[in-house]
Amino acid sequence: MDIGSWEGQGDWEEEWGEAYAGKKQPALFVINVESGEVEHIKGVPRSISVGQVVWSPNSKDSAQYLVFVGWLGGKRKLGIKYCSNRPCAIYAVRLKEPKDDANEAFHLHNLTKSISSGYSPRFSKDGKFLVFLSAKTAADIGAHWVAESLHKIKWPSDGKLTESIDIVDVVQVVNCPDDGSFPGLYGTDLLSDPWLSDGHTIMLSSYWRSFRVILNLNLLSGELSRVSPNDSDYSWSILALNGDDIVAVVSSSPVSVPEIKYGKKVLDPAGKPSWQWSNIQKPIFKCSDKVMLGLSSLQFKILKVPVSNVSECLTEGAKKPIEAIYVSSSKPKENGKCDPLVVVIHGGPHSVATCSFSKTLAYLSSIGYSLLNVNYRGSLGFGKEALQSLSGNVGSQDVNDVLSAVDHAIEMGLADPSRITVLGGSHGGFLATHLIGQAPDKFVAAAARNPVCNIASLVGITDTPDWGFFHAYGDKKHYTEAPSPEDMSRFHQVSPVSHISKVKTPTLFILGAMDLRVPISNGLQKIWCKNYTKIVFCSWVGDGLIISIFVLSHALALHCYETSSVTLIFTIQTR
Repeated sequence: MDIGSWEGQGDWEEEWGEAYAGKKQPALFVINVESGEVEHIKGVPRSISVGQVVWSPNSKDSAQYLVFVGWLGGKRKLGIKYCSNRPCAIYAVRLKEPKDDANEAFHLHNLTKSISSGYSPRFSKDGKFLVFLSAKTAADIGAHWVAESLHKIKWPSDGKLTESIDIVDVVQVVNCPDDGSFPGLYGTDLLSDPWLSDGHTIMLSSYWRSFRVILNLNLLSGELSRVSPNDSDYSWSILALNGDDIVAVVSSSPVSVPEIKYGKKVLDPAGKPSWQWSNIQKPIFKCSDKVMLGLSSLQFKILKVPVSNVSECLTEGAKKPIEAIYVSSSKPKENGKCDPLVVVIHGGPHSVATCSFSKTLAYLSSIGYSLLNVNYRGSLGFGKEALQSLSGNVGSQDVNDVLSAVDHAIEMGLADPSRITVLGGSHGGFLATHLIGQAPDKFVAAAARNPVCNIASLVGITDTPDWGFFHAYGDKKHYTEAPSPEDMSRFHQVSPVSHISKVKTPTLFILGAMDLRVPISNGLQKIWCKNYTKIVFCSWVGDGLIISIFVLSHALALHCYETSSVTLIFTIQTR
């Protein structure tokens, strides 16, 4: 080795975890597209990771600012993808003017210093207000994703920012929504220009129980209303909006491919504003006749499932029924038999299964499987109390919710108890591997993608070690870089590995070789410590959680009833 040719890599810097490995620290630049001049904006500390930059309103009589979101690394950078609990703030830095000193660094204003989270800044059309979203509840309690709130700041007409800025709450978190009423904002999507022509009404999309819906919000009155039809069993997302109040959207269901529609604001017979929806007459793309034929015989419905073991210590929101999306064939059953059922479990745990189209799940339905997609307590879109009831109760409450949904489907005659399988990824894999241990006679096959099998061994190697502490204890005060023996015992107690001696279900493991959130060793440990007689194991090289669930569901369809007694190992190279 030629030592003289060796080049050091510099000081080690921690990264933001999954999907950000190898990414450099973001900084702020302004490019003049006419001259090609590139200017590095000074005054932003290197400790702040910059994103979501917007221009402040431009006026001859006031200075112009760059407004952006900044994430502070703090003592340690933890994984940021799918983690809205990472503290962040909205900052403003004045743009340099010709009269300014070229080497001058301007003061950095923290516009949201009174709350722990602020992102997605949008200026109103008249430039009088700055609107933004916040996940302050997540940042304050430690849950990785919870309900969002929406706020506004009055932007000074003279462009002179002060240290004291009043933040006005516009949409707050909903604790326990009444049936059919607004549950709060979840996974909110804002267009870059989300305003209707009146200049004070904003359009957005959000999760509402097992659906995604479109909402509009009057910033002056605070009135929020549902734009997508109340009686629609489709999920709706907003795509674009123009100045004439015409909005382009996409809608779909578990049995209907996405369709682009456009809506126009009109007055109903009573003189109240409403939306009139029309289909695109000549869509650019259409599914093949074969696909449409396969979907034509499918149907779905939402099952309301009562929760089990309701105790007085539960909040009212945590006592309400959960929902499960049941997809099946409408064709007459041979000899009255139910099709085999695949129980699908979403990850997170703070995520949600929606009534929207999934190619992979539709494929499973089209080849003869019924699906039961369970939104256990802890899912987004059902109110704060239901979501937070899972904290400190993983491995028990969520497992019981899935089992309740399965038993409910059996009681309704929708499933044959001898032909039920389960699949899930990440926390869904955590639940799948829990279920085959806690209910070893319930499932004839299982498939788990990047499952969390042992939190005790995960906390020292994952990019989100706080995840294990929060879900094991239900708060963030227990988090430490040096878990105690008591911590490790608690982690083991709530992990699937604690039930491994009871497992006898043929299982498919799909593990990401480069996954930073749930490293491959966590799944391998469960494989090694259990003498499986029937197992299919595959791994891939690439970004862990980005892998398509198609691999999982397709492999399940091929193997769940014909699992060989020979262990099969193969690798999928994605890069």
